[in-house]
Amino acid sequence: MRTDRLNAYRIMWVMVFFDLPTETASERKVASKFRKLIMADGFGMFQFSIYLRHCPSRENADVHTKRVKKLLPEKGHIGILTITDKQFGDMEIFYGKKMKEAQQPVQQLQMF
Repeated sequence: MRTDRLNAYRIMWVMVFFDLPTETASERKVASKFRKLIMADGFGMFQFSIYLRHCPSRENADVHTKRVKKLLPEKGHIGILTITDKQFGDMEIFYGKKMKEAQQPVQQLQMF
């Protein structure tokens, strides 16, 4: 029982938030390439400009964070947040004003 509780603090989620310019065709191409590259690294869409990835450990999360940093485009605003599985599990998800009734892991929310 105790190891289950500890695992919730060892397992990590990496969230990538981005706001990239898309006014010109070349800017849209850069934004699309960034999105496709992080998806190729196992990130799935949580919201339109928020992608996340499940990682079994802090060390693995650090690897994926470094990969995202190597992909950063020249323009735009990108944030990376790493949180524990426990913290992620405490997130409340709403669809409009109604709270999602069945608490489901993000993977079951048709992200991947």
